[in-house]
Formats: sequence, structure tokens, C-alpha cells
Amino acid sequence: MYAFEIDRPTTLADAVKALGTEEAQALGGGQTLIPALKARLAAPARLVCLSGVAEIKGICTADDGALCIGGGTSHADVAAGAGAYPALAGLAANIGDPAVRNRGTLGGSLANNDPSACYPAAVLASGATVVTTNRQIAADDFFDGMFATALEEGEIITEVRFPVPEKASYQKFDQPASRFALVGVFVAKYPDGVRVAVTGASEDGVFRWSEAEAALSSDFSAGAVEGLSLSGDGMISDLHGSGEYRAHLVGVMTRRAVAAAG
Repeated sequence: MYAFEIDRPTTLADAVKALGTEEAQALGGGQTLIPALKARLAAPARLVCLSGVAEIKGICTADDGALCIGGGTSHADVAAGAGAYPALAGLAANIGDPAVRNRGTLGGSLANNDPSACYPAAVLASGATVVTTNRQIAADDFFDGMFATALEEGEIITEVRFPVPEKASYQKFDQPASRFALVGVFVAKYPDGVRVAVTGASEDGVFRWSEAEAALSSDFSAGAVEGLSLSGDGMISDLHGSGEYRAHLVGVMTRRAVAAAG
């Protein structure tokens, strides 16, 4: 690990100011950044720890019924407090292990945008809005490929607003050692249609499966996607499974998600 300075702001304004200094990097729950620092894969001159900023923590329901979750809210708190959106609470409850769930945060996971992370699928399938210190970003505009997002330097995720669907389910075929998704599918049914988001499968990161969305919007049943399939081209291929295997799993997990959502 390389030497670095650390700031521990207690207000959002101070956090933004600290991130404006040269070579500063935000530290959320540290579940990705700390291992990277230990392996000397990252070398920021200054870390800005966001764990003391109370303004970006907590869960509430907006006037329009959306579930609003602070970017600094831990996975464990999402699991315990997102009862208005059971599929989201269940997703959070099955991230990593207790240590990860108690330290990792919603905003940190989204900002990192690991191609096998669970939250990106929930945000994209829900058509959520990512609120930052500068603006509001629609889910469809937020993710920009593997480990890349629309966030600019110094921009902090303060809140994510999730429209609560009529029915939803997240089904994950996990890699047992890491508990990351080998393939995870989040299905959410809204009055104006169905959204299906897939994580863990594509080399481009989380994506929407439009073919399945069209079929399920007409007939919300597992049978509606029975004949649909994806190509293995562009899918992640590694020691855990080939691209073709992951493409097959997308269909399997989508059918399971629809069945579970009822």
C-alpha cells in the first residue's frame, strides 16, 4: 500500500471541497478500494472518507411513492429498511457476507460499477434516478460500460430514487467464493411495461434485455421468454463459465425471476 493522506468530512459540503483537491478519491465502504490499495493497484494521494457524512445515509419514501435511499447507506441497512421494495431488500441481503454488507454502500457499489455487482441491475430494471451533488441522472444514462459511469470527477452519489414496481424479483446465480453474480437478472413490472436488467454476463457490464421486456410486457409469465435466447458473443468468458454458458443462464435466471415475482 502506498502512503496517502485521509480526510474525514462530516458534511457533504466539506466532502465536495475535499474532493476538489489534487489526486483526491472518495472512499465509501472501501470494499473495492481498500483491497486495490493493498495490492498497489491504486495510488491516490488523498482519500476522502464519506462514512461520517450523515446527509447521504438513510431510507425514506417520497411523496410520489418512490423509495429514496442515501448513497452512503450500507447494504445491511438497505436489506433491513427497504421493506417497501422487497426485491431490492432481498438483493441487498444476499450481497457478499456480513462484513461486506455492514461496510459496503449503495453509492460506492454504483460508482464502482463492477460488471458482476448486484445493485446496477436493480437500478437499471427499476428505471431509478441517481442523484448526485451536481445533478440527477436517469438509470439508462448512468452506466457506461465495465467499471465506467456518467459520474464526473468529484461528483458524489447522494441518493438513489427507486420507483416501486407492481411486481419484481432478483435472481442471482452466484460465484460461491465471492458471492458476486455469475449472472443476475432483475425483473420489474410497472403499469407501463416490464424492465429486465442483467448483470454478471456481458463484457460491457449491466444491460437491459429488450427482447424479454417486450415479451413480458405482453404476457408476464415465465413461458413468455421460453423461446428467447442471447448470443454468447460479447459475454464474459472465464474460468467460471464460457460466454455461451452465461448467455444460457440469462434465460434461466429471467424465467426464475418472473416465476418468483408471481
